[in-house]
Order: sequence, then C-alpha cells, then structure tokens
Amino acid sequence: MKMTKRLVIQLLFVIGGVGLGFRFFPVLWEVTGLAQNHIINNFLTNAVLGAIILYFLSFLLVGYLEKLVNRLEKYLAKQSPIYILFGSLGIIVGLVFAILISTVFFRTSWFVTNTLIPVVLMLLMGYLGFRIGTTRTDEWRRLFALGFRRNKRTSDTGEILDESEPNFHHYKILDTNILIDGRIYDIIKTGFLEGTLLVPNFVLHELQYIADSSDSIKRVRGRRGLDILNKLQSEKVMPIEMYEGDFEDIPEVDDKLIELAKQLQAVVVTNDYNLNKVSQFQNVQIMNINALAKSLKPRVIPGELLNVMVVKNGTERQQGVAYLDDGTMVVVEDGRYFINDHIDVTVTSALQTDAGRMIFAKPTHSTRGISDKATSGNSQATSESSSTQSQTAASNSAKASASSSAVDNTVDRTVRGTKTPAKKNHRAAKKRKN
Repeated sequence: MKMTKRLVIQLLFVIGGVGLGFRFFPVLWEVTGLAQNHIINNFLTNAVLGAIILYFLSFLLVGYLEKLVNRLEKYLAKQSPIYILFGSLGIIVGLVFAILISTVFFRTSWFVTNTLIPVVLMLLMGYLGFRIGTTRTDEWRRLFALGFRRNKRTSDTGEILDESEPNFHHYKILDTNILIDGRIYDIIKTGFLEGTLLVPNFVLHELQYIADSSDSIKRVRGRRGLDILNKLQSEKVMPIEMYEGDFEDIPEVDDKLIELAKQLQAVVVTNDYNLNKVSQFQNVQIMNINALAKSLKPRVIPGELLNVMVVKNGTERQQGVAYLDDGTMVVVEDGRYFINDHIDVTVTSALQTDAGRMIFAKPTHSTRGISDKATSGNSQATSESSSTQSQTAASNSAKASASSSAVDNTVDRTVRGTKTPAKKNHRAAKKRKN
C-alpha cells in the first residue's frame, strides 16, 4: 500500500512534468536563442525533459507528500459522509466559478495573466467552496431536504399521492448504556423499530474499555454489551451499520453522539437520563426505552401485595432493598432483618421518574402483627381493667367489712368495759353494810 502511494505520486509528477515542459520550455528556448533549433524545440523533447526533471524532483518530495496524503486520509475517514459530500460539491462549484472568471485572462498573451492568475483563482475558489460546503452542513441539508421531504408517487388510477415523512429518521444510533442494558435486543425482535441501527466506533471502543476493566462488575457489564451487539449482527433482526468516523475535538462520548445525530439527522436510542435531557436541549430526537417501559409497566397502587427478595441494606436505618423482575427498586421498611429472604410486602407508596420507578413497602406480616397485636392488646387491656376493677372493689369491700367489724369490736369492748353510776353506788352500799 505504501509503495502504491509512492508510485501514484511519482506518476502524477511525471504527468505534471509533461504539461509543464510543453508549456514552459518553448519560453526557455526563446530566452536562450534556441527557438529556431527544431531538434531541441519540439513537443516530444519538451515533454520528455519536463517529465525527467519532475520525476527526479519527486524523490525529494515524495516522503513529505506521502505523509500529507496519509493525514488527509485520516482526516476524511473521521468525517461524516454528509461532510465529504457537501465539501466536494463546494469544491466543484468553486472551480466552475474560477474557470468562468479565468476565461477573460486566458485571452491575454502575458504569462502572469493567462496562466498564473487562473491557477491562483482556482485554488482560492476551490478552497472557498470547500469551506462554505463544510461549515454549513446543517443548513445545506435542510435546504436539500425541502425538495425531497415529500415523495410523490402515482397510484394505479393515475392519482398523484404525496407521502410526507417529516418525522422519519433512517438511522437509529445506539449508545453504550443501551447495549449494556440489553433490552434493546428484545425491542428490536418485536419489530417496533424501523430503519437502520448505527453503532459508532467510539461507542464500540468504550464498550471494549469497560469489558477490559479491572472492576469485575464493569467487566461483566461491558461483555454483556458486546454480546448484545454480536447478537444484533449475527441474527440480522434489523439492518446494522458501523460508523467509522470520530470527532477528536469532542472528548465526551455523549457529545459525540449528539453531534453525529445532528449531522445524520438521526435518532439516539438510550436509557441515559442525562443524555436525554441534553439532547432535548439541543433539539436532537431521543428514544428513551425507560420512558417506553414506564408507559408499559402495570401501575402499582398502595395496599398491593408483592413477593420480593431483600438483597441489601438501604440508605436509611433498618431499610432493606429488593428488586422486581423488571429491575424496579423496592425499598422495604424494616427489611434489613430479612436480607436474602423472600418475603411478602405491602406497597405503601410509589415514586415514578424518567430515570425509573421506586416502590416503598413494608413487610405484610409486620402490618398484620401490628393490627392483631393492637386488637388483642385492647381486649387484654379491657379484661385486665375489669379484673383490676373487681379486685379493687373486693379489696375495698374487704377493707370496709374489716373496718366495720373492728368498729363493732371496739364498741363492744367499750360497752363491756364501761361501768354505770348505778352499779357503782350499789357496790359501795353493799360494802358498808358488811
């Protein structure tokens, strides 16, 4: 390949030498006084001399020119087809204008005006056309799209029908997260997407970097993304293409995806919440499969029963975290006591966002235990209260009876121990008589 480039460059030098020899050597012969010597001053001699001179000169410049060609190839390989197309059209239009302007100078006999000025004009106009065509690709694409936005076809009855396709986007660009997620494969198999899938090289490189990570979790995620990509290519469920270009002046992969979508007027398929917001701000259409899953998920209402497995602790005290089959996070109150266990939970509330859904729940047996305990506690408290009241009443009655008997005994003792004045007088009289 390297030798082929060198040979092509040297061949171009030889061809250029033939033209320059035919053009400039007659002038040289006139200056040196050899114009009348037809052995020297003829077409064949001038062409051969020019070719020989430029051929040897090519050995001095072929290395630099080969490096320049390699840089040009790398630069064009990184650009989009739209960029190259409009750049080429700009060069052609610029050269056409340069030739039209140079027709005036071709009629003159002076070398500067009939040769040098047209060459300079072609270089300037070609560069100007290239810059105009490549710096306004979005505007040029919209301008050309005005004529092709509606496809006209004639029916069997001869009626002209207009097919308007303003919202159709041929390319669906896949980002890294959507390949790692894996749900895009199932969606494509159902036939809900149309057009052509486009996987940029910088997305593939990011997947390879994640698959080679030292972190085991990242490594598994990256390999899963590569497996999904291989499935899409091997099963040919939907046409898929690779984009070889890159945007070296843009460091972030998300920004590269947005720029590529702008140039190709494509749609980015993702589940990245931040990429979704940035793309909407820059008027790039997004297909967010989380939004699709949100619209298809059954609604979870408070009081509904679920069976989940608590896998880890939550952020708050005594919380546990579980996941449904579709990846929905379930935050279980007092769930830290049931880690690695399947339990029945009762939904208390649900939070839905574009990033996903979060369900809050508490163990079902916990809620039942609380209600049962509350019921039994109330009955027990009632029985205890009644027994306490009866015991208190019995105690009070016992105390009352004891008090009354004590009073009676005291009264009796008092009555028995009290001597009346009549008895005292009778005893005293009896003693004096004796």
